[in-house]
Amino acid sequence: MSLEQEINYQLNKYPKLKKGIKSVYQHMMYAISPKIKSEGHITRISPDDANHEYFFGYYDKSPWDSSDRYMLCLKANDTWSDVSPKEKADILLIDTAKEEDDPERIRNLASTNAWNVQQSCMLQWLGPDYSSRILYNDFRNGAYCAVILELATMKETVIHAPAYTVSADGKTALTLDFSRLYNLRPGYGYYNVPEKTKDAALPDEPCIWKINLETGDVAPLLKYTDFAVFQPRPEMQEKDSVHKVNHLMLRPDGKRFMVLYRWIVGQRKYTRLVTCNIDGSDMYVLSDDDMVSHCFWKDDETILAFENKKDGGPGYYLMKDQTQEYVRCWSELTGDGHPSYSPDRSKIVTDSYPDRARIQYLRVMKDENSQPEIVAKVFSPFKYDNDTRCDLHPRWNHAGDRICFDAVFEGHRGLYCVELNG
Repeated sequence: MSLEQEINYQLNKYPKLKKGIKSVYQHMMYAISPKIKSEGHITRISPDDANHEYFFGYYDKSPWDSSDRYMLCLKANDTWSDVSPKEKADILLIDTAKEEDDPERIRNLASTNAWNVQQSCMLQWLGPDYSSRILYNDFRNGAYCAVILELATMKETVIHAPAYTVSADGKTALTLDFSRLYNLRPGYGYYNVPEKTKDAALPDEPCIWKINLETGDVAPLLKYTDFAVFQPRPEMQEKDSVHKVNHLMLRPDGKRFMVLYRWIVGQRKYTRLVTCNIDGSDMYVLSDDDMVSHCFWKDDETILAFENKKDGGPGYYLMKDQTQEYVRCWSELTGDGHPSYSPDRSKIVTDSYPDRARIQYLRVMKDENSQPEIVAKVFSPFKYDNDTRCDLHPRWNHAGDRICFDAVFEGHRGLYCVELNG
């Protein structure tokens, strides 16, 4: 671990201090660094419109339909002033087979009042066909909901809970408390509904719910206290330690899921990677090294995660679920990113946060042992920083030969693609 990374890791324990030091350091380093705007075979997918912001959302979903022709995108007025803007955003369908000046290239499908700048409204194509229906979260009649929209008829099915992660067959979803998440992790929750557990550091209340997308039934699955009493650590029991969950992700077969369980003591944050069966049983602590961030299921048995292992340092680790077996991947990659496997699991992509020159990188690897290849570089203006930053959040198309990402190198948020050679 370099001195810079060691300092960054130690400052993670003190977020407010880190924010100030990071800003001063980045401005100084940027002033003396070479300037670039972008590099790579990059194509803009969203409109050439400097008056609006365009982006898709998180890295664990794909904006492409199964044909790789149609792409989903969010359109907003402002994504730099507020982490969860208090105005609606439009949901667009982009026909990439049509020219940019074709008025039929873009179709406005709907709008949403429940979205944020990191994960949008959980916008996604719904399986198993990934072509006829989309799903997104909204705020209607005083409550959060998920909307399933059939594109051929524009018929809506409203589910009385927002979705976080959806099974590949389109039948099941899991969700969490987006209002608590909004208060504890700006940029990932929704502001619309006041948090019911605000005054409880460790609520004895549900924190994960299971949703039947066919019937609309919503049932509580696990409580915050279920996580806190499972193989407890002393820090969890400290007075006023604040508990939350985030980043649910169902595995490919939908029978098990992962979740980041986090507790905060003062300014110190701790994270566990936990896996569970879809019914909440058979909980397992897969990683308990205090820092684990972005993860992805390679298959039904293994998870790729960026974490800071006590005996290995910061990096990407491939872990076998329900065991303590793991291997380090790409030892040269010691900075956090958002990793995902191509649909056939033959390649991996990940991104980076802005470096000292405010440059973000997209890297592709052929396997867990290959040399990372930089396929794109983009500049990130200081206007987009901290909680309203623009993470690239790279995602694969279905053919596995294109990667799309959100970026701000043209001065506003846009949706872009990079072609892979060979």
